[in-house]
Amino acid sequence: MGCVVNGPGEAKSAALGVAGGRGQGTLFKAGKVIKKFDEKDLLQVLVEQVEREVQ
Repeated sequence: MGCVVNGPGEAKSAALGVAGGRGQGTLFKAGKVIKKFDEKDLLQVLVEQVEREVQ
């Protein structure tokens, strides 16, 4: 969803969001941090979370 600078602010208004930068990714749900991970895993983490949400 955004970079390390703007992503957290943008994620506050999203049901689900990610931000990445400086080698780290962050997953947000309803504006709250729910997981931090290696940036290289960003897509995988996002896809897994979306799949959990639709089940």
